[in-house]
Parts: sequence; C-alpha cells; structure tokens
Amino acid sequence: MSHEASLILFALLAVIALVVFIARFKLHPFLGLMLVSVAIGFHSGMKLPAIAKTFQEGVGNTLGFLGVVVGLGMMLGKMLSESGGAHVIARTFIRLLGERRLPWAMLGVAFVVGVPVLFSVGLVLLVPIVYAIARETNTPLMRVAIPLVAGLSVSQGFLPPHPGPMLAIEQIGADVGKTILYGALIGIPTAIVAGPIFGSLVGSRLKVDLGHLGERATQEAPPHHPPGFALTLLTILLPVMLMLLASLADLALPKDDRLREWADFVGSPIIAMLLAVLLSIYSFGYARGFSAKQILKFFEDCIGPAASILLIVGAGGGLSKMLERGGVGGAIANLVEHAQVSPLLLGWAVAAAIRVAVGSATVAITMASAIMAPVAVNTPGLNRELLVLAMGAGSLFLSHVNDGGFWFVKESFNLTVPQTLKTWTVLETCIGLVALGLVMLLAQFV
Repeated sequence: MSHEASLILFALLAVIALVVFIARFKLHPFLGLMLVSVAIGFHSGMKLPAIAKTFQEGVGNTLGFLGVVVGLGMMLGKMLSESGGAHVIARTFIRLLGERRLPWAMLGVAFVVGVPVLFSVGLVLLVPIVYAIARETNTPLMRVAIPLVAGLSVSQGFLPPHPGPMLAIEQIGADVGKTILYGALIGIPTAIVAGPIFGSLVGSRLKVDLGHLGERATQEAPPHHPPGFALTLLTILLPVMLMLLASLADLALPKDDRLREWADFVGSPIIAMLLAVLLSIYSFGYARGFSAKQILKFFEDCIGPAASILLIVGAGGGLSKMLERGGVGGAIANLVEHAQVSPLLLGWAVAAAIRVAVGSATVAITMASAIMAPVAVNTPGLNRELLVLAMGAGSLFLSHVNDGGFWFVKESFNLTVPQTLKTWTVLETCIGLVALGLVMLLAQFV
C-alpha cells in the first residue's frame, strides 16, 4: 500500500472510530476530536513535540476568530430575547401577511430571528408565539411549527455568523459576503419547500395536543416596552448588512480606495458583530428601561452555553491543521483530483455521513471542513462559497434520534417519536437534498 493510501485509510478508520465513540459510548466530541487528531499525527510520522504544537496551533487559529464571533452572537441573541424583539418581529409579520398566510409569516419570522441566534435559542424564543397563534387562530399546531423550525434550521446551516458556516468559511477560505448572498439565494427557496409547502402536506394531518408546555408557553407575556419593528430588524441584521457592504465595496472600488478600507473594516465579521452588540445595548437595553447592571447580567448569563460549541469548533480546527501538516489533506486532494468527483458533492457527502452517524450539525460541518480544506486549496477554480453551503446542506441532512435537536423539537411541540420522525426528520432530509440540488445548479452560473 502506498504512503498516501495508508494516510487516507487510517484517517478514514480514525473518523469511523470517532463516530463510534461519540454515538455509541457518548464521548464528548471535543475529547474525540482531540484523540483522533493525535492518532493521525502519530500515524503520519510527525515528530512528537510537533503533534501537540500543531493541534494547539489549529485550535488557536480557529478560536482566535470564531470565539469572538460566537460570543458576540450569543450576546446579541440574549438582548433580542430579553427585550421582546422576537415577539415584535412575529406580530408584525403576522399582521402584514394575515392569518391565511400564517405558515409563510412564521417562516419569515424564523429566517430573520434565526440570523443572530442559535437554533435552540431561536426555538425557545419563538415556541410561545407558535402556541399562542395556534390557539388564537385555531390553526393546527404543526402547520405553524414546521415552517418555524425550517426557517431556523436553514439560517443555522447556511448563514453567517452562525458557528458552522463561519468555521467552514475560515477553514475553506471563502468570502463571508458572497457566502451570505449565495446562502440567501439557496436558503430561501429551500426553506419554502421544507417549511410552508411540506407543512401544508403533513401539518393538518397530525393531531397534536398542546399539553402542559403549551399552557405554560401561552401564559408568558412579552415585555411591556418592546422595541419597534424597524429598530429590531436594523439591530439584528446590522452584521449581515455590513458584511455584504464590504463585499460590494471590494467588487466596485479599487484596492487603495479609502472608502473601501473603511467598508472592509466595519464589514469584517468581528467588527460587524461588535457594532451590532453595541447598538443592541441601547436599542434592546437602555431604551427598554434596563439598567447597566441588568445588561451586564444578560451578557454573563449567555456566555456559558457557548463554551461547548467553542470547544468542538476549536478541536475541529486542530484536526484540520493535523490533516494538513500530516499529509492526509494532500492525499485526499490527489485522490479527488484523479477520481474526478465533484468537490461540492464530496463535501456534501462527507458532512451528511458524519451528521447521520453523530447527530450534531456542528460536528458534521467541523469535521467536513477539516477534511475538505486541503481539497479546496488543491482544486483550481473551485467556488469555495458554494463548497461551504454544500457542507452546510450535508450537515442538516437526516436528523434522527442521535441528534439533540430531534429531542428538543419533540419536547417543544409535545410530539411522539414517530411524529417527530415524520415531521422533523423528513424536514431536515428535505433541506439537505433541496439545498444540494440548488448548490449544484448555482454552480453552473457563478
């Protein structure tokens, strides 16, 4: 067996072992990624001190960027939650579209609210609104709930500043603004198919008892002095607008233009998120009557949940660096080049396989990014933004009982396991397949 074949085979076995450890023995993904990285370093023949140093370098490079973005994103989401901004967005969409278009209204709400917050946070924010709407309008619960979770899931998988897409952008070397633009072009029709269209087919057939959770949720009252709709929208979409502005400036202005320098500065993910959080301190904080002490407590409360995500993402960066320095990435790139396999399809398949086996979308795109980063470097002409989105689509494919999101959705809407499989699992599979098709289609034009 050649050296390259040996590297690839061992990396494959190591990833399979990682999946088994996480899925069967419930090993934390952070520890699993560390062990796999060290094992790959040993097998590749790296010097012993270099193994630890390489992993440390990969973790540091990744978290030096993503740690700040994720932390700021959690702060922005917490301020949105405490101010009642999510309620404002939901009520405004429903009023504009009317009760007959409730599924479309909930899709729009979820897609917008899902930009600055994690899936679980968005679900916690919006579940009370779903129950209240279902009761007030006598609409079947799942007709409203399916578009909601579709919009949140698509935002999580395709749009920065979420940790998965941001990690992939960093590892692959993609452009943030272009990824946002392509992500919207692909994500919106994908969410429509998986949300209102799929919901209209199955939502009315499932009889779901609102249960005690529904009773509690509908009793929750929004804050007395919430922000206005325009101010809420401006605050949570400010990072996206600034990142898009930077990409447009890069296309329209010469490199030495002073305006382009400022656009690139404020449009860098870290500065864009910082400006949004600073704005939220006023728009969602002081203007709502919160004191400086209360705002500080909000920020302190939201940092803890980010720790696990940051550990996994950081370890994924360490694995990526180990694959690069150990020669595994180059061997995979050579194999793909000679096999004539589309890197977009390969990236989707790698992420989908890990997603099905492990359950976590974050782990799936983390590992897929590590594996595909050398392929991107060695594939001239590859659209890296579409590769990020292909992996994002794969990371959402076929959620089932090994995914924490599966149980979160089940409990949030008082579903049975078979009902969750018929709704959430089918919905996520639909997202993965439709988005892949749109990525391959868009690749013909960009």
